[in-house]
Amino acid sequence: MKVTGVIQAGGRSTRMGGRPKALLELGGRSIVERVVAALAPSVDDVLVVTNTPELYAFLGLPMVGDVYPDHGSLGGVYSGLKAAASGSALAVACDMPFLHPEVVRLVAARAAEGDVVIPRVGSQLQPLHAAYAKACLPRIETQLAAGRLKILELLDHVRVIEIAEAEVARFRDPRIVFMNVNTPDELERARALAAELG
Repeated sequence: MKVTGVIQAGGRSTRMGGRPKALLELGGRSIVERVVAALAPSVDDVLVVTNTPELYAFLGLPMVGDVYPDHGSLGGVYSGLKAAASGSALAVACDMPFLHPEVVRLVAARAAEGDVVIPRVGSQLQPLHAAYAKACLPRIETQLAAGRLKILELLDHVRVIEIAEAEVARFRDPRIVFMNVNTPDELERARALAAELG
């Protein structure tokens, strides 16, 4: 199955003082450039979901706006999945600087097995490093229309394939792979980690 990589870049970055997290520099390049570098080799194409396309034009990637503005990550997943040229969208957050191409490949390779293919780390599922099949669109639309924005609610109504923590850990510590940069403190931690990882 062909898989489109979908970068979610629609957040407001309130905890970062309004500065777009994706554009912050980390290890010599912006976080979103690091995300693209990890995602692109393991999917068929990449697009960005954003309501501020002028900020991401430098990436040279197709961009789509939110079909349901202010509907959180679930709205972003819907917009990216609806726009995807392929049968599945592998959605990732724009503020995850340590995504790993092999972990992306792990999820993408299993995209045909379920409606949602999602890694689990301990008790936590990772909905912003998961593949969503086009079959999810009607269910997501129902949730969005009802104002129920929790991605995890979707999982109760579709076929879910979980990827075990141990599978992710073969490539990199899962706590690093799925780390988000939401605050200035987290940015400092990430910069230190980037220097450590080289």
